[in-house]
Amino acid sequence: MKKASVIVGMALCFFGQVQAQNDDFGDDFKEDFESFRRAIHKDFNNFRKKINKEYAEFLKNPWEEFTEKKPLVIPKEDDVPPVIYPEEDKDNPLPAPEPLPFDVVIPVPKPTPQPKPVEPIKEDPEPMPKVDFSWFGTKLSVRFDTSSALQMTGAREDVVSAAWLELSGQQYTNLVYDCLQLRTEYKMGDWAYLEMLQAVAEKLFGEGTNESTLLMAYLYCQSGYKMRLARDDSGVLHMLFASRHIIYDIPHYNVGGERFYPYGECPSSIYISDNAFQGEQSLSLWFAASPRLAVSATSSRTRQSERYPEVKVTMSSNKNLMDFYSSYPTSMVGDNFVSRWAMYANTPMSEDVKRQIYPDLKAAINGCDQLTAVNKLLNFVQTGFEYEYDDKVWGGDRAFFAEESLYYPYCDCEDRSILFTRLVRDLLGLRCILVYYPGHLASAVEFSQSDAVAGDYVLLEGRKFVIADGTFIGAPVGKTMYGMDNQTAKVILLE
Repeated sequence: MKKASVIVGMALCFFGQVQAQNDDFGDDFKEDFESFRRAIHKDFNNFRKKINKEYAEFLKNPWEEFTEKKPLVIPKEDDVPPVIYPEEDKDNPLPAPEPLPFDVVIPVPKPTPQPKPVEPIKEDPEPMPKVDFSWFGTKLSVRFDTSSALQMTGAREDVVSAAWLELSGQQYTNLVYDCLQLRTEYKMGDWAYLEMLQAVAEKLFGEGTNESTLLMAYLYCQSGYKMRLARDDSGVLHMLFASRHIIYDIPHYNVGGERFYPYGECPSSIYISDNAFQGEQSLSLWFAASPRLAVSATSSRTRQSERYPEVKVTMSSNKNLMDFYSSYPTSMVGDNFVSRWAMYANTPMSEDVKRQIYPDLKAAINGCDQLTAVNKLLNFVQTGFEYEYDDKVWGGDRAFFAEESLYYPYCDCEDRSILFTRLVRDLLGLRCILVYYPGHLASAVEFSQSDAVAGDYVLLEGRKFVIADGTFIGAPVGKTMYGMDNQTAKVILLE
């Protein structure tokens, strides 16, 4: 069938080219072409219908009981307090460059293409009413005939199977199509898309119902994602999702040797249908860009460097985006816990924030050599933000995306390093890395003329990255914070 679909696609392309080059062909050709196109679309729909029917049959099989595995807890480390660089040392020249030892290099996480349907979802041209819903303060709409509303009596295998068949009918095709279009239009990463599907399902079938859970699972599955259906002893349906990354603080179920995480609250013991859908792929928590959300502006806040008062910005944040980031689960790549910071540091700043702060920051460093410009940005991060431990503010570890540090009143070492490396890469185009010490996160910058920059540095394959620490208050580029053990340092590469 896959081979046939490729041939069909080539034929469509060929006929499209012929039609474009021969607009003077008569009605007979056009009628033949449209008949061929309708047959192709029917072929796609029949294939999806076939594999959904097979999947529904699998759902009738008895679901197996599973017990949840305890969540992976973010490692707790001793807090390393910020250090103030001595006033008397501020104008002293730095010592000769000195390379720092380090333990491990953590590579840049590689983004993967988003999952896609097993066959293209073809839009149904029949007119359908639209339903509006809200996703993190952003008004969206999908086509759906509310007279097609699904009704389930419990969550037995036969009930779920019959409901899945109903969802795979033609009346739900445009709903799947519209969701995928929204994923592209609003730059939704996989996590954002999953959150959006929940909003759609609850709008159509109610919050916390078996119908809304099944609809969310169906839309997610038809979009190409790997999920499993489950139910508890009280007859409540649950959806589990697979992730490319190991997620912290959420219990999981080991199904077929793979971790599946519940979306929402889930009992410790549940019954799971371990049936794979053709072409399914695990979710990725990587963001190529922040999602495009409606702007709900917060009150303005000013940030300013103490040593370089010209480095000053005034901005408001998008509360909708801040709420979305709060929903994002912390994860690690592979089994290395320090990789979690790369997930935050590699996420671009939103265009809204760039428009507000980048012109002023560029003006403040305009005409400066690279070292002076980086020192200005470093002091801005060191002195323009109030330091506080995550335990006191959040009750546990909570890393920030770059612009979250601009929104929240407090931040710590990891947040400052993430923000600083984002600013240096965006404003100066210089490559950066993160440098992890037990209990502390710093950063380092590769200058175009690195030999002219004094101080401590990390040497990676002949490339020199000079230390810059956002928590060593007032210290210039090239100074490692006092008390750091470089023998245990780990380097985290960034894009």
